[in-house]
Amino acid sequence: MINYIFKRILYAIPILIGVNLLTFTLFFVVNSPDEVARLHLGNKRVTQEQIQSWNEQRGYNFPLFFNQSETGLNVIKKTIFYEKSVKLFYFDFGISDSGRDIKYDIKQRMWPSLAIALPSLLVGLMINITFALFFVFFRATKVDYIGVIFCVALMSISSLFYIIGGQYLISKLLQLVPISGYAQGVDAIKFLILPVFISVIYGIGSGTRWYRSLFLEEIEKDYVKTAKSKGLSEVSVLFNHVFKNALIPILTGVVVILPLLFLGSLIVESFFGIPGLGSYTIDAIQSQDFAIVRAMVFLGTILYIFGLILTDISYTLVDPRVRLK
Repeated sequence: MINYIFKRILYAIPILIGVNLLTFTLFFVVNSPDEVARLHLGNKRVTQEQIQSWNEQRGYNFPLFFNQSETGLNVIKKTIFYEKSVKLFYFDFGISDSGRDIKYDIKQRMWPSLAIALPSLLVGLMINITFALFFVFFRATKVDYIGVIFCVALMSISSLFYIIGGQYLISKLLQLVPISGYAQGVDAIKFLILPVFISVIYGIGSGTRWYRSLFLEEIEKDYVKTAKSKGLSEVSVLFNHVFKNALIPILTGVVVILPLLFLGSLIVESFFGIPGLGSYTIDAIQSQDFAIVRAMVFLGTILYIFGLILTDISYTLVDPRVRLK
């Protein structure tokens, strides 16, 4: 198992390096630091002195790859590539273009993101699996057909409709929960109820259809026919055989998205004023704070790769047919 994990990590390193190099190229080669400075200063008549001052304050005044004015290791260290790209590999995200500590912001904002993402995932998982089993039990009947149509209809509606409609109906008309905002501690619950509810409702269509497809694929296999031939009831076959074997792809699907929960939901957090990592990224894009954007892209890549590794490991643990080499 240790050798397998080590191999998977080695496979992930070139991907991480490639994404890092691509990000660096887009932010510093395609657009030079001087162009970024002009963009932030927002003045057509900005002077070269103002640009130089802006770059010095943010560490953009170094050469890109090699600093010939330095000696020793400083030839590489005193460069934009080392300061803004290499340091990301040991999670030194530095200071944002607005002067904030990015690592501190991430630590503070990850908890509101998790407060929305975890309940949405767990509640949505239970509801989607329940609906999927219900439709499979009544497969090829009007109940199943109506259920599929209902799921397709839910999938066809934009998430913005659920957000705006939920805010108008539940918060404005019924005044059951605040329309937006956030608080610390137990008081945060009243601000999280609506975004979690909308996240669950929005995911019912796609989630139920996917789990239904998994269960239908399992129910057509030979071991199910053998179980039925032995006189087992439909309910017993569905829960003791079909559901048990379908847990393998369900588990791997859930594991792969667990690390991404830290990044939060871009749209939900922005509309509900939740100070999570999703709204943090959106705000950085709107304010053109590219230091934060680079950090979030790198963090997202690491979390995604970590999720893939967890998926491979979990699959080998739950599926006895898979053997590690």
